[in-house]
Amino acid sequence: MPGLIGKKIGMTSVFSAEGKSLPCTVVEVGPCVVTQVKTVDTDGYEAIQLGFNQKNEKHTNKAEMGHFKKAGVTPRRNLIEFKNFEQQFKSGDEITADKVFAEDDFVDVIGTSKGKGFQGVVKRHGFGGVGQATHGQHNRLRAPGSLGASSYPSKVVKGMRMAGRMGGDRVTVQNLQVVKIIPEHNLILLKGSVPGAKGSIVLIEK
Repeated sequence: MPGLIGKKIGMTSVFSAEGKSLPCTVVEVGPCVVTQVKTVDTDGYEAIQLGFNQKNEKHTNKAEMGHFKKAGVTPRRNLIEFKNFEQQFKSGDEITADKVFAEDDFVDVIGTSKGKGFQGVVKRHGFGGVGQATHGQHNRLRAPGSLGASSYPSKVVKGMRMAGRMGGDRVTVQNLQVVKIIPEHNLILLKGSVPGAKGSIVLIEK
């Protein structure tokens, strides 16, 4: 799907035409530059590689520098491929948010969720605990309870909801509405929440 690379800025709210307050996530989208155009003849498939986020030359190795110089662009920190662009682009072109998206479009946003570390079943899976401290529970209010049968199968089956590492996963949120585009600042306002912390990199696809 066609899309662009962006950076999550934070959240705000705007008023709709009906006077409702809409919670919106502000994303700085682009400008992205085309660092490579892949074709069926040379690569076996069609795609456009986009670069985002300026990178210092001293932090760029020789292989990357050769790649960027061939495209005629300055080094970029994030490189992502997108397919099925309606427009035709060539290496070195700059793509802004208003060239790909329009207000009232519905998009999918891909990001990395916030890492929560090792968490218990109440926070990780929404368990309710055992309620009041009765029946000799003492300090077991947030315990997961029984994990399975006894002699058979004599093990904890895979997929059991238990404590463990939470967050830090690749998450896709679908069908977020583009409420507003501010092209002079390369900003897009999306209705709803977007995975990740402030300043994290997200992909926005149509």
